[in-house]
Amino acid sequence: MKPVTLKGIVTRFKGNGRKLGYPTANLTTKTDLKDGVYFGFANLVTWTNHPAIIFIGTPTTVGDTDHRVEVYLLDIPDQDYYDQGLEVSLETYHRPNQTFPNIKELLKVMRADEVSARQWFNTRA
Repeated sequence: MKPVTLKGIVTRFKGNGRKLGYPTANLTTKTDLKDGVYFGFANLVTWTNHPAIIFIGTPTTVGDTDHRVEVYLLDIPDQDYYDQGLEVSLETYHRPNQTFPNIKELLKVMRADEVSARQWFNTRA
């Protein structure tokens, strides 16, 4: 896939990612990209070209109905980035968005996504 850049302002949602151990910077940016999980790089405040897992879609498993872009920056302590500008470069498509039967199954797949992302970033080093 050819890299695609998305930009927006970090917006407060319900904090479900934080509750699940994957705090995300959320954008309401509109995009025509296919819903799913991507790997790429984020530029946010002092973090430049930082490895990130990017979700595009509606997180229906946790009961949300709003479409968004969620960015999880690998290995950065949980911080408040609300109202800050965020730019992400989506480099590769990993998998489609899914609705899981429960949070336990969602977390299992999120952990597998993180392992896959780390492997992908390691091949780029």
